[in-house]
Amino acid sequence: MATRTIGFRPSPEDERILAAAAAAGESTTDTIRRALRLLDHERWLEQMRRDADRLRDENLADEPDAW
Repeated sequence: MATRTIGFRPSPEDERILAAAAAAGESTTDTIRRALRLLDHERWLEQMRRDADRLRDENLADEPDAW
């Protein structure tokens, strides 16, 4: 896969977060990657919650055994 560069203009709050991460030994790239993975996980959790809410009345005991 070809490497792709993404432009980013950090806000003052972003700069504060990046500086704190750098002080802890984390690079800007690693910080952004970690944030993207957290966002992906957050979206996965939201989908899981929607599915759980949609299926909350499902009773698997009412289903015939598959075996």
